[in-house]
This record gives sequence, C-alpha cells and structure tokens, in this order.
Amino acid sequence: MDYRTRWPASRLLMAAVAVLILVCAGGIGSLGVAVARLSDARVLLVDQIAPARGMVRQIDTALINQENGVRGYVLTAKQDFLTPYTDGQRIEHESIDAARSALASVRPDLVRDLDEVDQLAADWRQSYAEPLVNLVYVSGNPQTALADAERGKALFDRVRAAIDELGGKLEQASEEAQRELDDVVGEVLWLVVALGVLLVLIISGVAVMLYRIVIAPLSGLAADVRQVSSGDYAHAVEAGGPRETVMLGQDVEAMRVRILADLEELRRSNSELEQFAYVASHDLQEPLRKVASFCQLLERRYSGQLDERGEQYLQFAVDGAKRMQVLINDLLAFSRVGRMSREQTMVDLDELVAEVLDNYSELIEGTGATVEVADLPTVRGEASLLGGVFGNLIGNALKFHGKNPPQVRVDVERTGELWTFDVSDKGIGIDPEYAERIFVIFQRLHHKDDYPGTGIGLAMCRKIVEYHGGTIWLDTGQETGTTFKFTLPAVEDDEQ
Repeated sequence: MDYRTRWPASRLLMAAVAVLILVCAGGIGSLGVAVARLSDARVLLVDQIAPARGMVRQIDTALINQENGVRGYVLTAKQDFLTPYTDGQRIEHESIDAARSALASVRPDLVRDLDEVDQLAADWRQSYAEPLVNLVYVSGNPQTALADAERGKALFDRVRAAIDELGGKLEQASEEAQRELDDVVGEVLWLVVALGVLLVLIISGVAVMLYRIVIAPLSGLAADVRQVSSGDYAHAVEAGGPRETVMLGQDVEAMRVRILADLEELRRSNSELEQFAYVASHDLQEPLRKVASFCQLLERRYSGQLDERGEQYLQFAVDGAKRMQVLINDLLAFSRVGRMSREQTMVDLDELVAEVLDNYSELIEGTGATVEVADLPTVRGEASLLGGVFGNLIGNALKFHGKNPPQVRVDVERTGELWTFDVSDKGIGIDPEYAERIFVIFQRLHHKDDYPGTGIGLAMCRKIVEYHGGTIWLDTGQETGTTFKFTLPAVEDDEQ
C-alpha cells in the first residue's frame, strides 16, 4: 500500500484529540446547564420559598400579638396593653413586604394571596380594632366594648384562615422546590458519572486505537529489524500503521536489500580472497622457494669466485626471498583470522603462556630476560590464536628491550564481565602519537635492519582479540617501557 494514502501520526493524534475535545465540550456543556438548574432550584428553595414561609409565620405571630394587645386594652383600658398592637402592625408590614419581595419573581399567585391577607388584616383593624380602641379611649370604660367581641372574632378568624391557607400553599411550594432540587442533584450526579464513564471509554478507545495504529506496527517493525540485525538478512521488513511508520519500514527494507547485496558482494570478494590465498600459499610459494634455493646454491658453489659486491647482491637476493616467504605466510595467517575459525574451547591461559615462554626459552636465556606471570584465568577461545596474541606481545617485549636485559610482566584483573590483561616491559617504549598506527598492518616504527619483523604482529593481535569479543590498546600513561592492555570476556564458573 502506498504510504501517501495513509494518514500521518500527527493527523491521527489530532483526530483523536478533536473527538476527545468535542465529547468533553458536550459533556461539560450539559453539566453546566444542569449546574445552572441546580443553582436556580437552590435559590428558589433557600432564597425565596423558605424566607417567604418564615415571613408568613412572623405575620401570623404579629397578628396574634395585635389581637392580644387589643383584647388586653379593652379589658383593662391601660395604654401599655397597646404596645403589642402597635409593634405587631410594624412587624406585619415589614414581613409582608419581605415576603412579597421574595415571591414576586417566582410565585405571583402567592403574592396575590399575600395581598389578600394584608387586605383582610387591614379590614379587621379598620372595622373592629381601631374603632374598639377609640371607643375605650373615649369612654374610659372597657366594658362598653365587650358587646362587639363576636364580630371582631369573626373578622380575625378570616385573617387567620387566609394566613393558614397561604402557609399551606408555601409549604406545598417548598416541597415542590425540594423535589426539583433533589431531581436536579440526581441529574447532575448522573451526568458526572456518565461523563466520567464516557471519558474512560474514550481514553480507552484512543489507547486501543493508538496501540493498533501506532504501537503494534512499531512493535512489528522492531521485531523485523531485530530479526534482520541478528543475521537473518533474507527476512523481509514490512510495516503498517501511519505514514511515518510505513516510510520507516520502507527505508529499513531498502537498507536490508542494500546490506544483502553488499553481503553477496562480500561473499564474492571472500571467495576471490580464498582463491588468492590458495594461489599465494601454493603458486607464489613455489617460485619463492626456487629463487631462495638457487640463490643459496649459487652462494655455496661460487663462494669466493665473485667479488665482494657480487656476493653482497647474492645475499640480498636470498634475504629478500626469505622475507617474501615470511610476509606471505604472515599475510595468510592474518587473512585466516575469523574466516577459518575453529570451535572455541576452554583455554587455560597459565598453560598457554607457559608454552609461549617455552618457545622463547632460547631468546630469554640469550638476552638474560626476566619474565613474571600472574595467575591467569581460563577463557573461551581458540588456543592457537590466543597463543599468537601472547606470543606477539611477549616477543615484542623481548625484542625491543634496548641496552638493558628485558623485564616482562604479565598481569590480569577482573573488570565487570571482562578480564583485562597487561603485558608490560621496561624497554624502549612507544611514542603515544603512534598508539593507533602500530595496529595497522605492515606499519613499522623501526628499520628492518634495526629490529626484525614484518610489521603485521600487532595488527594480528587486534584482529584476534576483537574476534574473541575484546579490545586491545596501548597504555599511553606509562612513563617508561611499553604496556599493552587487552580484554577478553570472562567465563562464569558454571561454564568451565
């Protein structure tokens, strides 16, 4: 599938975020409306109906106080008994105004009932209370007003009945407001729960979508890449998901194809190298042996018959043929490292180094060298190759000793999962600027007449150590002599 037809990850993410925002906005909007209704229901109940009920109760109490004040004044004709009457009127009017203000915007029908109570109370005062008070005040005889008491009681009962009816309606309105408040609270609760569940579902859906569209394709791509990186270059890399993942998969697949082509080219080159090695080990060796043999025959047969220069030329020819043989053999040995590998076994380095020192016993005795070797571990590898490493390093220490007898030390220490080996001497040393050059094949720091060798030994050591999973380097921190360090993987006890 063409990657250009796929959505990029950024667009998928934006789409998921847009859906989430829309759902959240709708849920928050619905919740906002419900909260507004909840606020209105609370205001209706707490700030309007409930205060109005309280004011009606105060009106009832104020009217009772007025009636009791009038009754007491009529019986005693004492002015003090009119105080509840006058105070009750003031409280009545204030309570009516407060109740009217609370109910005006929400229950105009109850305001009309409140006005009716106000009118009935005013009729009671005008028709009965005020004339009765004036009559007692003028006559000074309270008994003169008792005859009209039944009429006053009837008028006052009408007022009380109207107040009771208004109180009943306010109580019913309070119950309705409470039910509405409870209903809105329930709606808000359900909306919050539903919004939470919806958010969980959306987040879960987005997570599943991202996993299927992004994470799963990336995991599959990573698995393919790991399989290829492990050496299975024939395994095709395929990727799905968003555009970026598909493009990455196509790039990795193109890289795999190039690596596969390079690997084929490398196999072809190795095949040619093997053919060259065969030719070098057979076809080139034979003429060199003939050249060296006939030069030696000439040297023996015509020794003394040639002038000094002729004999020198003959020696040059013999020496060149021998050096060419050594170079070819060293080059063949270098090319075989890692290419013609054998099964790796457990190698006791104490025994291996002892064999190396036995091979150098004549040189050690001739130079008066002292060689100290620490207790060495057992490692996994090819004994012949590892022997070549120790042989080259110890041989160089014995060779480049200067005027004093060689002093060689072989040490080892455990550093994590590696053994770090030191081969040090007190010889002529190496300038730190040549720390890398000395590991390049055929790179020499001295003339062949000063020190023998082909310049391939340290390059061979690096190749062998790296083949065994380690590294080798020159320790440039030494003031005198030369110290080479190299590492080899440590072997656990249960592997030995």
